[in-house]
Amino acid sequence: MKKIFITAILGLFILQPLAIIKAASFNPGLILTDEELTSANAMNQDQIKDFLKKKGSFLTNYVAPTVRMYVYQIIYEVSQFYQINPKYILTLLQKEQGLITETNPSQGQLDWATGYGCPDSGGCNAKYQGLATQIDWGAGAIRYYLENPEKFNFKANKTHIIDNQSITILNLATSALYNYTPHIHGNEVLHSLWNKWFALNYPEGSLLQNATDKTLWLIQNNQRRQFASRAVFTSNYSLNKLLPVKAEDLEKYEIGALIKYANYSLLQIPSGGVYFLENDAVRPITSKEAFKLIGFNPEEIIKVTEEEILSFPRSEPITIKSAYPVGAILQDKITKEIYFVKDGIKHLLISDKLLKIYFSKRKIVKVTGEELAKYETGENYKLKNGELVKIITDPTVYVISAGKKLPIASAEAFESLGYKWKNIIDVPENVLALHELGENVDVTE
Repeated sequence: MKKIFITAILGLFILQPLAIIKAASFNPGLILTDEELTSANAMNQDQIKDFLKKKGSFLTNYVAPTVRMYVYQIIYEVSQFYQINPKYILTLLQKEQGLITETNPSQGQLDWATGYGCPDSGGCNAKYQGLATQIDWGAGAIRYYLENPEKFNFKANKTHIIDNQSITILNLATSALYNYTPHIHGNEVLHSLWNKWFALNYPEGSLLQNATDKTLWLIQNNQRRQFASRAVFTSNYSLNKLLPVKAEDLEKYEIGALIKYANYSLLQIPSGGVYFLENDAVRPITSKEAFKLIGFNPEEIIKVTEEEILSFPRSEPITIKSAYPVGAILQDKITKEIYFVKDGIKHLLISDKLLKIYFSKRKIVKVTGEELAKYETGENYKLKNGELVKIITDPTVYVISAGKKLPIASAEAFESLGYKWKNIIDVPENVLALHELGENVDVTE
């Protein structure tokens, strides 16, 4: 095992001053995702202290005598040393000895805080006695299980008999948890506590992937809508924006309508009417001439029922008078201003950054000012939902949701939600200013 953390830091630290979630079902094959167990930056030191204070815990201002550190300091430093989520350490302390909500624990509860070296069969090993040592070994053992899975009984992607049940362990994190606690009930308690304290709510427009069955979902109007296939998903979204989640994190959302057809599909009802599917709304095509405006092949038409068409919201029809029904990029020859023109309405791209993000493969058509004047002026073109953006002069990261910019409260919140740093886009300040400020995105209580 790695050098034990408490030994490494002993004597080096000086004392310092002091949403309603639907209950989730327990899947014994996927207790926590790998990301949840190893997100070491999910909470900072102050957030750990605040969490203990909110719970009324005896540990809030308790100093472990062997290392002369506050417990919240120990939890944070141990989480960083082993790269284990501090939320897991907090949950483990509650699962084993109830120390997060305990106001007057016994010495035994403190001495065997994480249950390490104290098997169910009895006979605790004095080598591991003491609160600081317990926190250290509790997190260190999990890291060792993760890095050396071949050395232990329970393995990922294998079926095991646990408490007379056949359980297929679906990931490395779950195998580590069973190697630490080799029975179902203890892990069910851990899962229940985790879900009660740390279950996540995702902003409108989030794209989620079920870590168990790999299904793809969109959070929309506080519902989860499944994509019928990966091809349907990629017709309008990028796979690198998917956030991995457990099934129970999806279960708190009601199931909405299936996203069955790819964006820009042509749908035909039995009576012969053809509709253009765009951003989950259907647009009636009024004539053959109007159909030609789209530039699709008639062989691409999908036969659907009238009931299916009625299930979609109805948008503006496409007529022979519709100018650029699928959109075009036009540039004023004189002013060099660039517009996205669709259905006779022009939307100014106030920055070349928008052109690079959304229209890098589109041909720019240069036109006269007189030509552009024919089109109605709409609002400036905005960032799409789900984008992670910031400006160069400010480290604040925002997620675009329902057209608003939602500040992500901290790096801990960012990583807890499964966002990827590489997906952040630097945008000009005037582009960010197009979006109304919304509520902070946070994951702490």
